[in-house]
Amino acid sequence: MPLKGQHHTTFMKKGMRFLIYGLIGLGIEVSYTGLASLLQGDLSMHGFTFLVMLPVYGMAIFLEPVHERIRFFPWWLRGGIYLALIWGIEYASGASFAAILGKSPWVYADRLNINGYITLRMAPEWFLAGLGFEKVHDFLETITV
Repeated sequence: MPLKGQHHTTFMKKGMRFLIYGLIGLGIEVSYTGLASLLQGDLSMHGFTFLVMLPVYGMAIFLEPVHERIRFFPWWLRGGIYLALIWGIEYASGASFAAILGKSPWVYADRLNINGYITLRMAPEWFLAGLGFEKVHDFLETITV
């Protein structure tokens, strides 16, 4: 049986991780879009994101148990699993935003898009993001609350 206060500590730990993943995601997205802007000739490297993405990136907390289960799989298989899960989250989030807000904050328009919510063009980025998530998760495991 959990000790008194243990649920509160677990809730706080998970809440902090949710926030950390969300902030990391926002930072990476701003950097990524800024670099893309530079590659298109914008020397100001205008980067952007949407605040509604904070909880979407925060959902990486739900990948932690997946990471624990697949930790010893080959890297290429783990990356593929993360890619599929991230696309699922991205698609569901985009469709949910469209249903709730009337439109999704992002709409992929390239020929590899699926309903504008995901694009196959982003496969390498999401594959690598999933493997990078593992490093962040392992680091967060070393921090005590």
